[in-house]
Amino acid sequence: MSITPPKFPLNDRFRGFLPVVVDVETGGFDCIRHALLEIAAAPIEFDENGQLAVGQIHSTHVIPFEGSEIDPKSLEVTGIDISHPFRDAKQERAALDHIFAPIRQAVKRNNCTRAILVGHNASFDLGFLNAAVARVGHKRNPFHPFSTLDTVTLAAMAYGQTVLSKAVMAAGMTWNNGDAHSAVYDTERTAQLFCKIVNGWGKTL
Repeated sequence: MSITPPKFPLNDRFRGFLPVVVDVETGGFDCIRHALLEIAAAPIEFDENGQLAVGQIHSTHVIPFEGSEIDPKSLEVTGIDISHPFRDAKQERAALDHIFAPIRQAVKRNNCTRAILVGHNASFDLGFLNAAVARVGHKRNPFHPFSTLDTVTLAAMAYGQTVLSKAVMAAGMTWNNGDAHSAVYDTERTAQLFCKIVNGWGKTL
């Protein structure tokens, strides 16, 4: 399948890295012990005007790996019901394939060398991603293993805010607490925040 190159490829903007916003919802804070329950990812690409824009969001629920732990308090925060019949969760290997395949296509489309994870507290998301990759022995992970772009730092610099909801509202966007802690919603808002800050760099935000 041929890939149509974008009008403005991103390969020269971030040292050959393609920014990809990732959010994970989990069964706790320990990426080794606690389950990965949901993951969403959105590539950042240039639009027809040469401005950063949010690409298509890819997401999936994830079946907890064997022997994993789930803190009930985490489920209260995320609202995830791991036994819901319509959750349509995938095993970790299939979940990673589902996320990685379109990201690799976006990397290739933009003439980049690999993806770099963008997140709000990005080390948390990258930790769970890397742990899942290690558990299943995935060999085609498009993400850099340790470099990230963190919207906590960017939002603190631009708006004096570090909490995602407050940063999003300080940037002039809406925030719905009822939708928060969904991987898709948090990815979308984090991606929009990243684009707003980077596009406004050197301008009045």
